[in-house]
Amino acid sequence: MPSTASDAVPVIDAHSFLTLHYRMAGLGLQGEGADIINTFKDKPATLSLGTGELSPAIEARLLGLAEGVHTRFELAAGEAFGERNPELLQWVARKLLNELGDPHEQYRVGDVVQFPTPDGLGQYAGAVQQVRGDGAVQFDFNHPLAGQAVVFEVQVIGVL
Repeated sequence: MPSTASDAVPVIDAHSFLTLHYRMAGLGLQGEGADIINTFKDKPATLSLGTGELSPAIEARLLGLAEGVHTRFELAAGEAFGERNPELLQWVARKLLNELGDPHEQYRVGDVVQFPTPDGLGQYAGAVQQVRGDGAVQFDFNHPLAGQAVVFEVQVIGVL
């Protein structure tokens, strides 16, 4: 019996709405690192391609995958989240930090702090790198995986 269009398995395109499980981890000389995110142990994720929820390089690897596929791929250093940009290491004066948040906040190396976007509609994060005696804090605004190779595993549950 010939197949019909209704028998076709949906395939991911640039504007697909997806339900999927995915896992991402850093990838170094020692192999895979700890999971950065893993939805396989919980509820699947739902997202729309082209909205910035995933990096463009990851989205490009998803294009053409059919509903039901379970696969894993590696992205070279810097491919998934760009190269590290030294200009994104910035000192922020204590006065500005006090204006943006709790003036009694004690910042420690490794803390991740949310900042409002200039239009006030969104947020971005910076990781504390150093704290000076005058209270100024150096933040790294690079993505935590910038400049690193990553592994991405995905199980495509639904494609709309």
